[in-house]
Amino acid sequence: MFLPEVEKAVPGGLRGFEIKAAKAAGLPIPQILHLFAFKPDRTRHLMDFTQAVMRGPSPLTAGQRELIAALVSRKNDCQF
Repeated sequence: MFLPEVEKAVPGGLRGFEIKAAKAAGLPIPQILHLFAFKPDRTRHLMDFTQAVMRGPSPLTAGQRELIAALVSRKNDCQF
């Protein structure tokens, strides 16, 4: 992310917990977590949509959907 102030902030809530846990484990933090933690009231709809698409009823398994998402991310030069 290109907003150092946002990344340095100590957010609360579930996304803040995920960020702290990743930092403590020395893991890279997915940049979208910073967005979700920074403005949770404005990202709730995106999270709900993503969960519905990735985990809702579908002829594809959740694993198949994850593979499709990974392939699309790769094709778009997006680290996934």
